[in-house]
Amino acid sequence: MTIRWTYAFADRPADRLGAAQAFWTAVTDTRLSAPRGTDGEFTTLLPVAAADACVKVQGVGDGLGGAHLDLCAEDVAGLVRRARELGAEPVAEHEGWAVLRSPAGLLWCAVPWHGESVRPPVVAGSRLDQVSLDIPPSAYEAETVFWAELTGWELLTGSLPEFRVLRPPAGLPLRILLQRLAAEQPAAAHLDLACADIAATRARHEELGALHVADGRHWTVLRDPAGGVYCLTGRDPETGGLPAVTARAAHPPRP
Repeated sequence: MTIRWTYAFADRPADRLGAAQAFWTAVTDTRLSAPRGTDGEFTTLLPVAAADACVKVQGVGDGLGGAHLDLCAEDVAGLVRRARELGAEPVAEHEGWAVLRSPAGLLWCAVPWHGESVRPPVVAGSRLDQVSLDIPPSAYEAETVFWAELTGWELLTGSLPEFRVLRPPAGLPLRILLQRLAAEQPAAAHLDLACADIAATRARHEELGALHVADGRHWTVLRDPAGGVYCLTGRDPETGGLPAVTARAAHPPRP
């Protein structure tokens, strides 16, 4: 079962969807697709450059939202079947795609591949290239095995003991970071950007309405204008790795 492409979703409150769309199109140098869904809750961020999209924004009815992954395959039914064998639970079946829940409780979607193959470029020294899965200690090992087996990607140790990285094959747009939380709490997810210069990227994001939350060892935590937490990490935007250590990941604890 081959994952042919991936999408990162920024899930934000429906009543702040416009603010989320404006912010994320600005920081990724993209334009909005036409809205989709019963209530117009789905939009894709379409690259201005000649590339394929890999980021979408969704309006959600409950809570502050977070992030989730869409995995694209030619055989969606096969992907769903394999996920269930590995411990995923079905949540909703749609025509041609499905919503599932990982063993730790994270929602994600299995969707058709439509031929996407060209990764969006680096924008102003940064690239949205990683979805962080923030996992409680009791579920961490099983969740790591689930995503590693499902994707078949290379599993790497991170820059700190609580991090592991699933590095996709060349050309795919998104890495998966598995973060072991310090305490038991519900699993969650958020977006990470790799930045050549965190300070410069932070200044640009703050001009667009982001708020500073915290700083870490080689990362900065921000909150976007729709209330969603995300991170700027000191990684090479081209390779995704730490400077001179391209096989490692940089990431903060979830605030």
